[in-house]
Amino acid sequence: MAAGYGQLLRTRYAARLLAGTLVGRLPNATGPLAVVLFARAEGGSYALAGALSAVYGLCNAVGQPLLGRAVDVYGQPRVMLPASVLSALGMVLLAVVGLDPLPVAYAAVAMAGFFTPPLEGGLRALWPGVLGRADRIHAAYALDAAAQEVMFTVGPLLVTLCVAVWSERAALVVINLLGVLGALSVVVSPPSRRWRSAPREAHWLGALRSGGMLVVLGTYFFVGIALGSIAVAAVAYADEHGGGMVSSALLSALGAGALLGGVVYGAREWPGEPENRLRVLIVLVALGFVPLALTPGVLGMTLLAGLAGLFFAPSLACAFVVVDRHAPKGTVTEAFSWLVTAFVVGSSVGMTVEGPAVEAGGAAAGFAVAGAGGLAALAVMLTARRFLPPLAAPTMTVATGPAAAENDRNDADDPGFRTRHQA
Repeated sequence: MAAGYGQLLRTRYAARLLAGTLVGRLPNATGPLAVVLFARAEGGSYALAGALSAVYGLCNAVGQPLLGRAVDVYGQPRVMLPASVLSALGMVLLAVVGLDPLPVAYAAVAMAGFFTPPLEGGLRALWPGVLGRADRIHAAYALDAAAQEVMFTVGPLLVTLCVAVWSERAALVVINLLGVLGALSVVVSPPSRRWRSAPREAHWLGALRSGGMLVVLGTYFFVGIALGSIAVAAVAYADEHGGGMVSSALLSALGAGALLGGVVYGAREWPGEPENRLRVLIVLVALGFVPLALTPGVLGMTLLAGLAGLFFAPSLACAFVVVDRHAPKGTVTEAFSWLVTAFVVGSSVGMTVEGPAVEAGGAAAGFAVAGAGGLAALAVMLTARRFLPPLAAPTMTVATGPAAAENDRNDADDPGFRTRHQA
């Protein structure tokens, strides 16, 4: 297993692109927390801090697919680096101005959220040209999904460290400076500079005109609801079981399970078509979420949280492959960015509905929301299966020289969504 991932990371540019993307995405992983901590340090209420964080998340969800579409049209360096700088300037503006005047603070977080560069989708668009072999791309998607768990664990710890050593204001600046450096490392690399999307058919729906894409997005919207609700339910469970570090233990177990599952999943090739495999994985994801509503003792609950996370990263890695196969030609970065948006919006909805659920029925009701989200994701995947048929593997074109820069492999129109309209 380790040898396979080692070989992947020794491929020229692979480790640099993965590391640069993870560092470049630190502002996205830590933005809501950093904004809340800064707002509270400036004397703002929890309501105001939550509102600023929500504006950041909403603008991020809107900006990702729009910037992803721009990347597909104009290339990575011309979009991602300016977007990263503008996003960082938004957070720097918030750090300098503070909460007064309040409209400027809202504008600053909106700017930071909207211009967050779509590095996640961009990396997945680069993998085929960098790795060149289908089995390595499968492993890269799994490693990517597992690495996200590390980033979303390390990121908040880094914010906390910056606050302890310097201040909440410094944390905003430092994290976003690191983000710019990470994005810069990616976009000045030869694979990023060479990459060009396939010629795209002009259509206002872009990647959303694919029926298969809509099925995956609907599924991960509900998976996002489940995971977003777990974050809040874990706090309620901790309040009922002695407080302290209980909520952190549950969330850490969830992340550890996802990390383990992603690493194991990517270590081997799996038989069958990825569309069918994704359905099986979503079944396992849903079955992992449902038992959380039993809310046993802390040890049992920690084990259930680990099991709940076990199949999340494998399902996400498989979803990357399915998105790659079903995205209309020339929309690969936009398509991956839509997947991020669907998940983020779902997570925000889950956090929103979780509050009333916990107030009405405690932690058990809160975790029941997670189970309901998992079952809803499964329902979408199964009832809409005719829009997500198995496809023949697209032909991979690998960049072998400065002029051979085409890495977008998908040239298939999606059944039921064909169009020749030229906008």
